[in-house]
Amino acid sequence: MKKDRNNYAFIDSQNLNLNIRNQGWILDFARFRLYLKEKYGVNRAFLFVGYVEENKKMYEFLNRTGYVCIFKPTLEYKDGTTKGNCDAELVLQAMIEYPRYDGAVIVSGDGDFHCLVKYLLENNKLELIIIPNKLRFSALLKFKIFRPYLRYMNDLREKLEYKKKRPHKDETLYGNLFRWGYSYRISATKNMSS
Repeated sequence: MKKDRNNYAFIDSQNLNLNIRNQGWILDFARFRLYLKEKYGVNRAFLFVGYVEENKKMYEFLNRTGYVCIFKPTLEYKDGTTKGNCDAELVLQAMIEYPRYDGAVIVSGDGDFHCLVKYLLENNKLELIIIPNKLRFSALLKFKIFRPYLRYMNDLREKLEYKKKRPHKDETLYGNLFRWGYSYRISATKNMSS
């Protein structure tokens, strides 16, 4: 990757979050944003998330950290599960921003993005695909043409794992993020397909 490229990241937050947690760790989103900037020249990072009112402070934190949050309304079902699939929003935003970036960094292992990734590749706009878990991602992203663009997060735990911090005097703290409901309603979404 050339350092002078203007890259944008398009992040499937649910796929990212669930796959990292399934590996037994929690992603430090502030570190991840810095990592994207320093390693891959990501100037704008769009984070696609189902909107849950109780997570408002988390969204404010993510905006302060440098993410552009794109929300989708969620549906809460009688069985307690919540659904807020943002795949269409990610594809649409990638195309809206298309003239503004040199390369797209797609963060997801979801095969629903196959058509987007293929189009970006064919038009020299695909920078890379960051797969949250190399042991669990769609076969549609394993095709030979995509292999040179695949990067995996499994070995990034040491760099990007959330580590609890002591509170600042003003009580603002990344650690409070988890008290604010950052659990992403994991129990409600674990059994849903990504």
